[in-house]
Amino acid sequence: QVQLVESGGGLVQAGGSLRLSCAASGRTFSIYAVAWFRQDPGKERELVAAISPSGVRTDYADSVRGRFTISRDNAKNTLYLQMTTLKPEDTAVYYCASENIPYRTTFYPVNFGSWGQGTQVTVSS
Repeated sequence: QVQLVESGGGLVQAGGSLRLSCAASGRTFSIYAVAWFRQDPGKERELVAAISPSGVRTDYADSVRGRFTISRDNAKNTLYLQMTTLKPEDTAVYYCASENIPYRTTFYPVNFGSWGQGTQVTVSS
């Protein structure tokens, strides 16, 4: 069972930047795709970005493409999300999640079964 712990959230003005981190432990991090999701109260959870085990393949929601960058450091068992040009609509709790099956890279949201506790990102206008 993997444990995921997010950090790096906070309050930022519109146009600013934040970098989220997710530290993984408990199983081999480097063989699983991982992703960032977000959820605002009253809205459905949204897949923000996903990355393959090696880091070669990534995918982004249209709402963040060009502004957010997902990356991973398998040597440090850590996932990152660099967020730039933040907008008020980016306000949400951000969660990191890990795939259930090693090496699978379909990036279907339903396949991510292990979750962190979340970190709040608030963007003020």
